[in-house]
Amino acid sequence: MHPDALARSGPPPAALRARPGEEVLHVLLIEDDDDDAFLVQELLAETDARIALRAVPSLRAAREALDSAEVNCVLLDLGLPDASGLSGLRELQRIASHVAVCVLTGLDDEHLGIAALSEGAQDYLTKGKVDGVGLTRAVRYAVERKRTDESARALREAELHQAESARLERGLLPQPLMRDAPAELELLYRPGRHRALLGGDFIDAVQVGPARVQLLVGDVAGHGVEAAALGVSLRVAWRALVLGQVPDAAVLPSLQKVLESERRSEEQFATVAMVTVALDEGVAGIRLAGHPPPLVLAEGRVAPCDARPGAVLGAVDATAYDAAPMSLGSGAWALLIYTDGLIEGYAGEGERLGVDGLCELLRSPEAGGVGPAELPGWLVDRATSLNGGPLADDVAILLLHTRRAAPGARVVDG
Repeated sequence: MHPDALARSGPPPAALRARPGEEVLHVLLIEDDDDDAFLVQELLAETDARIALRAVPSLRAAREALDSAEVNCVLLDLGLPDASGLSGLRELQRIASHVAVCVLTGLDDEHLGIAALSEGAQDYLTKGKVDGVGLTRAVRYAVERKRTDESARALREAELHQAESARLERGLLPQPLMRDAPAELELLYRPGRHRALLGGDFIDAVQVGPARVQLLVGDVAGHGVEAAALGVSLRVAWRALVLGQVPDAAVLPSLQKVLESERRSEEQFATVAMVTVALDEGVAGIRLAGHPPPLVLAEGRVAPCDARPGAVLGAVDATAYDAAPMSLGSGAWALLIYTDGLIEGYAGEGERLGVDGLCELLRSPEAGGVGPAELPGWLVDRATSLNGGPLADDVAILLLHTRRAAPGARVVDG
């Protein structure tokens, strides 16, 4: 077969496709010497190798071939007209890092083959010192070695991904700073269906006095590491501001400044609900930055707070966020703060669950017997069921309740 025919070759011939259960390997030979290219073809033909070979004379032509056809392995001559020595290997790895590479060296250049291995090639072959069986074996071993390397790399990336998730989770979902408070706290985070890593939802709680608790639930727009990292920055900054006894009215404007300095682009913003609870008085002051309203479950009612949401953090210049007072009652009560992932799922044909739908869930007979510790998980499960599948967005929930609070429906029904 003339080398020109190799360059024009397309799919493997019918004989290569005829044997079931044996993989046909697609090999690209980059060789500018017609005689050497023809010899490679003849060596493979001697062994009836299950290899579909295509030959090109330069690295430039190889780029086009790699873009237009499947390639499992490249046989690379280290003496090309447009790439000499290891420069060709480096360029090939840049444009096709997923492909196995065997380099071809001359009798006097075996040292280049050894150097190529340290540069990432899977094997090297010396022209004139390999037969058809050795060439076929080298190609198959190179492909399997590359696949093993790729699997090991994917495993390492998965481990790093998992470690990053754990680190971000600790930053977004910290241990609440509460000691001997006359109330209990339940926390929940549930990733959405599109998430492999935590998103930008964050929660926190800090006890700042014997009967005074500060609560935070926030949501950075977007998904992925950047949203999560920004959420961590905001959550840590909020805790520092609260522990530093910064006046409540100044906390959200300060968070706005943190967001503006930490975000990667001006399109990033965050919604926040900040609640100050006086446990001995049974009242809460609620400040909202574009966030869904918290719900109070007490005295036979489920009611959203009527606080007017201020602007989301990062959308406009820093502004004032006034506190809306809300009575929690003198008996058993629970305060539910959540991110919008809980209410943006569907509850019927074309209808979102929404705040009203969430209130209806809490008033439903099915809520009977659900204790405060189980209530956040129960709500997410019910919202998921109504949605007909996993919720699209992450969900974070914080539930503060009195120690004498009864299970869910009985908190509502009194």
